[in-house]
Amino acid sequence: MAHPGILALTSGLIAQAAKVVIELVVKRRFRPLVFFDNGGMPSSHTATVTTLSLAVGRADGFDSSIFSLVLVYSLFVIFEATGLRQEIGKQAELLNDLMDSALAGEKVPGYRLRELMGHTWGEVAGGIVVGVGIFLWLGIPAGG
Repeated sequence: MAHPGILALTSGLIAQAAKVVIELVVKRRFRPLVFFDNGGMPSSHTATVTTLSLAVGRADGFDSSIFSLVLVYSLFVIFEATGLRQEIGKQAELLNDLMDSALAGEKVPGYRLRELMGHTWGEVAGGIVVGVGIFLWLGIPAGG
């Protein structure tokens, strides 16, 4: 089996690449820089920590202390991505709308805040699917 850290990073990169493909298929726009965006489907944060948790559990045992630590860390990352960061995105959207209204639609360069910061639970579910899929694809040796 590959090292858990390598598997986790691979999972996160594949999830980020999937965002570019989803943007192309759903919105019919090729925007390769979406690869570097936070938020969106699937959650690369969730994919990364899901794969990490499964790989550490497989390597060190699902009853090990290190697995417990990684699992708690993973849950924290997932809840922060959906909670705090989602709320920051909503606040940014509201502030952008207020600025647009105050300026009567006039665009002022540099004042817009990034609105896509966190994840919905659907995006988190997509990240879990990617994370489990990458673990099953790359993390379990053939015949294992």
